[in-house]
Amino acid sequence: MKKVLCFIFLLFIGISLVNAEENTLAPNSKSAILIEQSTGKILYEFNSHEKRNPASMTKIMSMLLIMEALESNQIKMNQVVTVSSNASSMGGSQILLEEGEQMKVEDLLKGVAIASGNDAVVALAETVAGSEMNFVEMMNKKVKELGLNDTNFKNCHGLDEEGHYSSAYDMAYIARELIKHEKILEFSSIYDTYLRENTNRKIWLVNTNKLVKFKSGVDGLKTGYTKDAGYCLTATMKKDNMRVIATVMGEENPSTRNSEVSALLDYAYAQVGIKKVISKEKVLKKINITKAKNIIEVTPSEDVNMLYKKVDKNIKPTYKIKINEIKLPIKKKTIVGKLYLYNNGKKINTINLVVNKDIKKSNIIELYFKNLRKILTGDIKFT
Repeated sequence: MKKVLCFIFLLFIGISLVNAEENTLAPNSKSAILIEQSTGKILYEFNSHEKRNPASMTKIMSMLLIMEALESNQIKMNQVVTVSSNASSMGGSQILLEEGEQMKVEDLLKGVAIASGNDAVVALAETVAGSEMNFVEMMNKKVKELGLNDTNFKNCHGLDEEGHYSSAYDMAYIARELIKHEKILEFSSIYDTYLRENTNRKIWLVNTNKLVKFKSGVDGLKTGYTKDAGYCLTATMKKDNMRVIATVMGEENPSTRNSEVSALLDYAYAQVGIKKVISKEKVLKKINITKAKNIIEVTPSEDVNMLYKKVDKNIKPTYKIKINEIKLPIKKKTIVGKLYLYNNGKKINTINLVVNKDIKKSNIIELYFKNLRKILTGDIKFT
């Protein structure tokens, strides 16, 4: 009798554990996650830290580094790239680049974001870093900067390679960082287009992410497939002023992958909403330092948003700010403090505070005239 009761008890525990870990929204995936983009809050996850081959979702990190290089003017959209033998020899999905062929960065980026071209991403990686190996080192360095722990890249394209892995969690948060460079969505949202249109080597690009055509609001981001990885997808959608990101890994076929990502996205908009508390443009504090050439204006590093459950009617956001000691000179976007966001007195988020422009240190002549103006206007009084 005791053995029977023990068996029933153990069976009960086992069932409870299975139910607690049941993947209800993406049941055919090996791992999944759903996050809200602006706050980074997790709305749903299943095995989200399991290390798996990300296949061509690897290119999310590649595109992040490419966008950073573009925004820092290290490379330019109209820059012409000469394709190397290494890039042209890439297998898998490609845009059929030939060794010595010349193509603009903009068109190569279309080849990556729309058609998942392995040859295109290698050509861009070599342009940014000098070699694919150097670029992969940059990818892994960026992973550490983002504080992610489930990822190690061996290449920039995602073809199966030992020691090349990531997780649904890391992919979603790398995607979150990429989307901060909003220009990429102009490429990832294109369903079809042509390259080399007026030549005899014209090629039709069709987006590997079919949701950009068949689900309203979806404007990216990246599919993936290899035999080891299965079918993967990181998708992003914007609706009702809220953007969400969903990632699934290890799906059995593209149809199931797309339907389960669609279910995750729908779940987000059914459950939660977003309220903008403070715009990133709002000056929260002005600081006048004697040795500074200009008044220092402090703003949030990003829009301060509050995520709330739609069933919750009692929403009362408040915030406090804390400014650190500021040393001159100081560059634009330098972090100088924190904003603490509360709802009904409970802290729900922390946002960096930054300066909104470069502030230089005044020289002795500038300080003299600055103080003279203060004396003449009565800002400095003698007693």
